[in-house]
Amino acid sequence: MGSTCDRSFTQFMWKLCLLLACCTITLTLAADDESFSNSTMLKRLHEDDYDDGMLMVASRGIENNDVDEEGVCPDGLMVAAWKPQKNLSTGDRVARGLVYFFVMIYLFIGVSIVSDRFMAAIEVITSKEKEVIIKKKNGEKQIVVVRVWNETVANLTLMALGSSAPEILLSIIEMFAKKFQAGDLGPGTIVGSAAYNLFVIIALCIVVIPNGEVRKIKHLRVFFVTATWSVFAYIWLYLILAQISPGRVEVWEGLLTFMFFPATVLTAYIADRRLLIFKYLDKNYRMNKRGVIVSAEGDAALEMDQQQQTDKLAADSDEMREFDEARREYISLLKELRAKYPQSDLEQLEMIAQEQMINRGPKSRAFYRIQATRRMVGSGNIMRKIQERAQSDLNEIKAQLQRVDVNVEEDEAILRVFFDPGHYTVMESCGEFEVRVVRRGDLSGYTTVEYETEDGSAEAGSDYVGKKGVLNFPPGVDEQRFKIEIIDDDVFEQDEHFYIRLSNASDPAVLAVPKVATVMILDDDHAGIFAITQSSHELTESVGVYEVKVQRYSGARGKVLLPYWTEDGTAKAGKDYEPQEGQLVFENNETEKNIAVGIIEEGSYEKDVVFYVNIGEPTLAPAKRNDELAGLIQAAEQKSPEDLTEEDKMALLGRPKAGETTRALLRIIESKEFKNTIDKLVQRANASMVLGTSSWKEQFVEALTVTSAEDGGEEEGEEPTPTCANYVMHFITLFWKILFAFVPPTEIAGGYLCFFVSICAIGVVTAIIGDVAGHFGCTLGIKDAVTAICFVALGTSIPDTFASKVAAIQDKYADASVGNVTGSNAVNVFLGIGVAWTVAAIYHEAQGQVFAVQPGTLAFSVTLFCSEAFIAILILMLRRSKSVGAELGGPVTIKYISGFFLFSLWLIYIIVSSLEAYGIIKGF
Repeated sequence: MGSTCDRSFTQFMWKLCLLLACCTITLTLAADDESFSNSTMLKRLHEDDYDDGMLMVASRGIENNDVDEEGVCPDGLMVAAWKPQKNLSTGDRVARGLVYFFVMIYLFIGVSIVSDRFMAAIEVITSKEKEVIIKKKNGEKQIVVVRVWNETVANLTLMALGSSAPEILLSIIEMFAKKFQAGDLGPGTIVGSAAYNLFVIIALCIVVIPNGEVRKIKHLRVFFVTATWSVFAYIWLYLILAQISPGRVEVWEGLLTFMFFPATVLTAYIADRRLLIFKYLDKNYRMNKRGVIVSAEGDAALEMDQQQQTDKLAADSDEMREFDEARREYISLLKELRAKYPQSDLEQLEMIAQEQMINRGPKSRAFYRIQATRRMVGSGNIMRKIQERAQSDLNEIKAQLQRVDVNVEEDEAILRVFFDPGHYTVMESCGEFEVRVVRRGDLSGYTTVEYETEDGSAEAGSDYVGKKGVLNFPPGVDEQRFKIEIIDDDVFEQDEHFYIRLSNASDPAVLAVPKVATVMILDDDHAGIFAITQSSHELTESVGVYEVKVQRYSGARGKVLLPYWTEDGTAKAGKDYEPQEGQLVFENNETEKNIAVGIIEEGSYEKDVVFYVNIGEPTLAPAKRNDELAGLIQAAEQKSPEDLTEEDKMALLGRPKAGETTRALLRIIESKEFKNTIDKLVQRANASMVLGTSSWKEQFVEALTVTSAEDGGEEEGEEPTPTCANYVMHFITLFWKILFAFVPPTEIAGGYLCFFVSICAIGVVTAIIGDVAGHFGCTLGIKDAVTAICFVALGTSIPDTFASKVAAIQDKYADASVGNVTGSNAVNVFLGIGVAWTVAAIYHEAQGQVFAVQPGTLAFSVTLFCSEAFIAILILMLRRSKSVGAELGGPVTIKYISGFFLFSLWLIYIIVSSLEAYGIIKGF
């Protein structure tokens, strides 16, 4: 579906270009050439109220800008006019016009490709990150990776420059090409591009949202600020052209125009960070008794004590909030994938989740611009690089976590000697058992260590045979064993214990924990006491199956049945764990059993729930012929108390009993590895990292390789095949791809070298576009103002159109597709016109002249645009009402009506501005 939409949209854009070309050529050929000659323009100029100095400069400007009286077009800055020029037939002019037209299209493609490199450099520069330590409410410190560049500042500076570089550079280059005289092509392109961006791109973004979905602007305060500046920019342009100093631009006007650029960035940053007045517009929030966040007005907000305010500031910091939001999204995504692909292991699901996180994550305008350009020119999209990046990230993070574990072990490089294990449980009737002592570290030397038994509740001579000695470890030997004898008796007694202690290890060995082993002697003359060894257990949800140990002590005689069951707490059976119920069967002389409980892994980040495991009263299994004790107990149980003999009473004392701990609490918390993996993957879920290049080889391989513009399927390893259209566009654009593969990779000098080389290349291609556009209009008799708004503005804005369309569909907010349009429109005026006119005004001031700029067509075009811009922004605001709820998408009927209306505003702007340029309707 996506590829079909892309092809339909591409066909629509090319048809629109051809339609405009045909209409303009027809209008030009049908017009009366004499009425638009230079002499007529000079006559109009003389009729205006200009002083002599201004008249001289303005007249010279017209002579430089237009066809001379003999119909000869002047040479451009980079490209000479097509010779010969005199005595050309109508067919020759149309043919030359078509050649210029298609050359312009090819140049537009070229500037889009080099802009791809330029935007990649900008993305690498603005995506630089740093680690910030955030303190949570509970005092825990969290390391969060944040970008050095503020998103708003990046969008209004480098991003705006990247997306609008051709328009800005065209205005500056045209001023130099015309020897510091005013031109119509550069300013006209800026205003025409602004109209196209605001009306056509937003109309398209409204319509392409899938039915039933909407996209809202997230940073609404920033949008209001940039929208205000975008309208003011063109109002200011009108004021300096037609009101403050009609017909000329003074130095202070040019400088002030340029200074509005940092003012725009500063006010947008203030709005984004809620500084100055914006902090008073912010509401306070509190949590009610039900745990719901509600707004707190007036006195209610003042009731929050200082500690709550501190916690709020710490918890609600932008960095922590954005990080937590991304983390929750990742966990939710992982849960969805586990439900969708239950047969896949966690590592595969993490890789898919990371890939989708990069796809879903916030992306800059540069990302969508580059993706659109690569699809358009047959270089495919960057989804494959995202897949490779996700796999690489996951492998690297797993390796890092493993290295941490290995490093912990490797740090223990000292030669150590200790018991392994450090606890032994033996039956009184076992005779003797074996004790194991090991050494770890450098085994090349000879080591000795002494051992000796030590009484506890068990006494040497009556319960065990005391022993001491020396263990020798020859080179290469890592363990030694010795035996301890246990004394058996027929007296019923409590379980007892004693110790074995290591001492006097030879240098360089040291004694490590456990250097004392505990030996528990279980009396086997009793059926036993049964208890859970540990009353509280803490486990991670990734453990899979957790075993709760049940111990039988004070005897181990006979076969005993012990019932057990699980019980819900805050953890729920079937959701957090698998319920268990049954009986443990302890055979004769068996002292330990485990209750296996399956833990269900949900992938919760900060999980903390509890449930319980219970054991009941133990009972003896039915007696067998050779089980004397069980037979005596069962016989005694059937007698009345007064009939019990001393032997029966002794037998009853040997019945199995429940110990003190019959109920264990199990607390399920998040997996530390899962938590660390999520934190690191969220920190790396940055789509900008896939845009840069690391070497010239990589760039030339990409330039020479044709790939599909469509996404791959869901099957692993499935690679989409390039279509015929992909091959055609690849070979058409191969020259540009190879040429701009020489641009330095973004990895060199942090992307700055690529930035400066790319902008120089854009300037060269833009200068050629300006020359070709001038020759195109000159050959066909089309005015520069009409060429600018109908062709050049459209050609330079097509990549942004594709980018906004993709951003509108893929991004969950409208900022990348719509929110940046207003900022770019303002920056275009303040940089493109502000710089060019400031330099020209200073030059003329130094020459003792005035910098003349005829207000006519440009002032009229600006006025028309401002009027329609108010309407367009009002429509966007009305769409935030309950009937629609967002700037983009919404009910089918409303979104198509909104889109058609905005597109109609652009058509009105094009038609009315063209008619005014040709004098059919009166302007200023």
